[in-house]
Amino acid sequence: MTIKMPESIAAFFIADRDGGPDELAAGFTENAIVKDAGETLVGHEAIRQWKVDYTRKYGPTTTDPFFIVTEDGRTQVTAHVAGDFPGSPVDLRYFFVIAGDRIAELEITI
Repeated sequence: MTIKMPESIAAFFIADRDGGPDELAAGFTENAIVKDAGETLVGHEAIRQWKVDYTRKYGPTTTDPFFIVTEDGRTQVTAHVAGDFPGSPVDLRYFFVIAGDRIAELEITI
């Protein structure tokens, strides 16, 4: 199932699946915040390193997202994720806050 997403969010999933850490980080604002697995990361370099670390550790593959809803300025996208981690595969919820054409905040939860 294909869903229509804002361009910045679609670019995130493409970079996550096919791109490198620099490409992924470029889709975020300079002082963007990412919350994932109990960590809070701030800024391009931290987000870049997060991509390097989780790819090395889990090798995740995110399939096409299958659900999207926007409420109170946050866009929730749910995607099926499989990789080398306990409980794989799992459906994760990605909560995005967009500023202009980039991601200002991202929180990933189960």
